Amino acid sequence: LAYVLFTSGSTGRPKGVMVSHGAILNRLFWGQSCYPLTEKDAFLQKTPYSFDVSVPEFFHPLLAGARMIIAEPDGHRDGAYLIDLIRKHHVTSVHFVPSMLQIFLENSGAHSCTSIRRVTCSGEALSYDLQERFFSVMSADLLNLYGPTEAAVEVTYWDCVRESGRTDVPIGYPVANT
Repeated sequence: LAYVLFTSGSTGRPKGVMVSHGAILNRLFWGQSCYPLTEKDAFLQKTPYSFDVSVPEFFHPLLAGARMIIAEPDGHRDGAYLIDLIRKHHVTSVHFVPSMLQIFLENSGAHSCTSIRRVTCSGEALSYDLQERFFSVMSADLLNLYGPTEAAVEVTYWDCVRESGRTDVPIGYPVANT
């Protein structure tokens, strides 16, 4: 056992989800293999530790020797604060749930976050319209991940492609060993 997170999932009733050390290591090593970070990267940690997305935010940069930029408590709710933090620390990688990405992109300063190389989305469905809005504002790569808490955060991935001709954003392919 690596950790227990409480989630209501689709039932609306809280339950403890036990995640194994091997499962989270698989997710982290897959992420580093396919979307590597280096000591030159800065990863924004802004998700409260009670949510599963915080696990790769905490451990992927540490696994790779990248810098971890830690947002102040509740800083994830303030788009202007996040933009200032990203610019000040030259953040290269960040995760957003799609509803938060929408708020981030609505801020007029989002386009100035030019250090960002990759934005990862998970936790909610990523709409085609939001993908296109992202590509109109940012020059970074956009990655769509999907998975339940029970499966060590995410189990599928999709690389969003500019001008692909698709009008949807699939959940994609299974990550390694899933």
